[in-house]
Amino acid sequence: MHRNRSILSIVLLCVMSLQSHAGGKILATPGVSQLEGAGGGGIVPWAQLAGYATEDEIAASGFCSRVKVDDFSLNACGAQANFYDRLEVSYAQQSFYVNPLDTYLKQSIAGAKLRLYGDVVYSSLPQISLGIQAKKLDTSDIAFALGAEKDSGTDVYLAMSKLHLGVVDGYNWLWNMTARRTEANQMGLLGFGGSGNRPSLQFEASTALLVDRHLAIGFEFRQKPDNLNIGESHWRDIFVAWFPNKHFSTTVAYVDLGNIAGINNQTGWYWSLMGNF
Repeated sequence: MHRNRSILSIVLLCVMSLQSHAGGKILATPGVSQLEGAGGGGIVPWAQLAGYATEDEIAASGFCSRVKVDDFSLNACGAQANFYDRLEVSYAQQSFYVNPLDTYLKQSIAGAKLRLYGDVVYSSLPQISLGIQAKKLDTSDIAFALGAEKDSGTDVYLAMSKLHLGVVDGYNWLWNMTARRTEANQMGLLGFGGSGNRPSLQFEASTALLVDRHLAIGFEFRQKPDNLNIGESHWRDIFVAWFPNKHFSTTVAYVDLGNIAGINNQTGWYWSLMGNF
């Protein structure tokens, strides 16, 4: 655990030493930080890259998030670097507490996202980005007991985002669609694969209304595979994100995670803090 925290600190400090006071983008347009480390929403990666770097800047950001539902809780912390608004690299740690068993599941995720086309605000067509998340479950006993095949896996996703200025009664409206190829069970916290299943294509979506330049209200949906045949549910949330300035943001959401490891009706709250440098 201490080694993992050191990795996060080193990544963030190295990028901060290189970054060139990034801040050229419009407030709130990069979104916040996703639980797996990518820039975007809380549960869905968006096409935007983390931070406010433009094409001649480097940016760094860090986040910590917590999800608390009836029988489980998840803590996630990580860091991102945005190189010239073309490449995002990220690293995240997840610690998942299973209350019925009084035990923790831990996972590390290294990610990268490449902007392929467009700009979320200024191009007529949506911004499109290709991302990858390499995941390693450090506590695999429960996953294997439930039928998972592996303790590591790689998600690949293609995301498309667009911000429309003033189109909803004068308010700015953002939408995002993501297609993810994955074999992860509960993001990987319950391992990967099962019952001979191959990686499948899952769909994710987000939408948000910016009610002013500092506040966004929105909804997210994330489709999930059921590799373990225990009724893994799709995820959804309703969120409010506040951006007082370009250095700090905070998000609160009501989350419905459905069935987790055979336990139904897992609803609760999500909180997140993010800093941009």
